[in-house]
Amino acid sequence: MHRLSSFLPLLSILALVQPSMGEERNTAQLEQRLLAIDTELEQLAQYSLRSGIGAIGFRSSPHLEPNNLETIQIDLGGEYPIDQIVLSPAVYRNVISDFQADAFPLEFKILAGTNDTSYTIGSYTAEDGLLPRLAPLVVSFPHTVASWVRIEANLLTPRSFDGKYSLELSEILVFSGQENIALHKPVTVSSIFHSDGTVRHKQYLVDGFLPYLMNGASGEPSVSFAAPIPPSTIATLTIDLESSQDISSIHLHATDQSDTVPQGYSGSFGLPKLLKIEGANQADFSDVEQLSELSCNSPFEAGPIMIKNFAATPCRYVRLRVVSPYLTEIGEPKAWVGFAEIELYSNGKNVALHKNVTANIIENSSNRSFSNLTDGNNLYGQILPIRDWLEQLANRHELEHERPRVATELNLLYVQQKNLLRRLGWLSAFLVVAIGFTILIGRMIRMRQMVRIKTRFAADLHDELGANLHSIGLLSDIGEEAETSKEWKMISQRIREITERTGTAIRHCTNMLEADKMFVGLVADMQRAAERISTNLEHTFDIEGEEHLNRLTTRIGIDLFLFYKECLINICRHSGATKVCTVLKGNGKEVNLTIIDNGHGLPNTVVPKSLKRRAKLLRAKVTVESSHTAGTSVHLKLQLSRFSLKKNLEFLKRTNE
Repeated sequence: MHRLSSFLPLLSILALVQPSMGEERNTAQLEQRLLAIDTELEQLAQYSLRSGIGAIGFRSSPHLEPNNLETIQIDLGGEYPIDQIVLSPAVYRNVISDFQADAFPLEFKILAGTNDTSYTIGSYTAEDGLLPRLAPLVVSFPHTVASWVRIEANLLTPRSFDGKYSLELSEILVFSGQENIALHKPVTVSSIFHSDGTVRHKQYLVDGFLPYLMNGASGEPSVSFAAPIPPSTIATLTIDLESSQDISSIHLHATDQSDTVPQGYSGSFGLPKLLKIEGANQADFSDVEQLSELSCNSPFEAGPIMIKNFAATPCRYVRLRVVSPYLTEIGEPKAWVGFAEIELYSNGKNVALHKNVTANIIENSSNRSFSNLTDGNNLYGQILPIRDWLEQLANRHELEHERPRVATELNLLYVQQKNLLRRLGWLSAFLVVAIGFTILIGRMIRMRQMVRIKTRFAADLHDELGANLHSIGLLSDIGEEAETSKEWKMISQRIREITERTGTAIRHCTNMLEADKMFVGLVADMQRAAERISTNLEHTFDIEGEEHLNRLTTRIGIDLFLFYKECLINICRHSGATKVCTVLKGNGKEVNLTIIDNGHGLPNTVVPKSLKRRAKLLRAKVTVESSHTAGTSVHLKLQLSRFSLKKNLEFLKRTNE
């Protein structure tokens, strides 16, 4: 949708709302935004609806369908530079949702131009979310020269009392700077609701009467000036501006509404039926010039703020002359004059502010003095320029609609955070239990490891010492049969080597992590052990896949070596064999070790406990075949896992480095 206009007082709000449309905001950002909204709302003018006096506004003819074109055009009476248009809705009391705009258009365009040109100032649809609203719609745009302004509504909304579709507005204001140049200008409409044409007249669109009371929400409250007029007296109120000023507008604020319910007096209390506004530069008004006049002969001609524009006139003194006063209707008629404030504007500025006021009547009371007429305050506080006031009301509308969205988004984040904290609590409890359970399992594993280490230590120490002591015994027997000193020296040297190796084995059996220091290589150690232990036996050693065997971990290699030593010791001690054959095969997936002797065999072909223990440490399978004639065959089958092979490769890599 193309739009030339923008909501000038809402630009800062839209900039702050934008992050929520394009990206998620965190809790801190939402809290800051909510605080900023509340702070700004406290400083903005508030909706205070008037009653009692003033016209309601304009109403078009009714329709049965919403898709009907209704137009309103204001002739500005000349070409003016304009920069803001304000549409004030007609307001009705909805018993369900309080006060709301009545029959405000849902889809419409605002146009402006001259006899030669035409511009689209703004174009709106239902997607813009203008409704529901109570505030005026403020449309700001770059300065545009125009002699007329037109509203074209093509999608209407139902009016409150019968549900038929029509176009209703309370006021249309066209600003050139601070001046509403649409005030009291001719209005042309496409249709009018004739049955109440007297109370919904088209000229009420530009009479200056808005459905709100001036409530600036700041400044000090001040009561209205009100005083009786003596009989046969034409009351005058004179303001000394202290210097000559080009006066072009006067704003008369009606006395404040009564604070009783029902009202104690008429809403137009103190407003003269005929008031003449005069200006002069001489204190005696010898050069008097009439600026304007105000007539209030019916309730539709009076309002909370009565504005009169006139040609700019230089004057120092301005006099309000009550030609026909307000008369009380209860009891004996009595003349009164009263205003909440008198504002005189020169170039968009109230030059009457805090200026001295004199009169030919006496003040009614000390708290309703003449100074109250120019103190800049009313019953609610500070009186604002009309344009600033309407912008603040529009700003309040946007903030009050944004606040629930921000609060909802913030509450959702609070709920999410609460759920997250609850989950974190459960997770923390689970982690505490898991950590405790892990510590317990770890302790149990360490205890099992200690048991395994002790078992392995005992087995290693038993096997190593047994094998070495047996070797020493055999060598001693051989030494006794030595015939030369050279043979004895060689046997003695071998006994010394075995003794040193036994000491090394005892030291390193106490620390399994250092077992690789005594382990040269599986094949080499097995061959050396065979030579040492089976000295008097005929021994053959057959190896296949040595490259795979060298990749075994140190731990597996040591356990395999000790298993083999235990087999040799058992053969030497118990078998009575003369021949031993060893076959060792490795293929990367498994290791097969077979030891065959020609002894008298094992009783009942039972695997010895020492071999079972060694096989269990290896997690290997051991089998025995034995007979009195064929001797004994011990077979060990060790399956290799991928993990073990990986460790082997890492070990070889470290060794090579």
